[in-house]
Amino acid sequence: MMDAAGVGRVATAVDRCRFCARPENLRATTRIALVVGVVLTGINEGDTFAAGHFNSVLVLKVPLNFVVPFVVSNLGLLAARR
Repeated sequence: MMDAAGVGRVATAVDRCRFCARPENLRATTRIALVVGVVLTGINEGDTFAAGHFNSVLVLKVPLNFVVPFVVSNLGLLAARR
């Protein structure tokens, strides 16, 4: 059972997700994630790609290079919203 405070937190989380999902915000955070993700992938896995070594670890690591800046840029949006 949720108390009044729990309901408020859920509503706030939903509002935050809606704010981040606005087209203008999503466009900006996606651009940031793409640029930073490419740079991070080049820095972190560039030598592996250049050597032609592709393994299952890269399947997990490369997407994280894009997910992390996406999350951070959305957190920045939310912090600026206050």
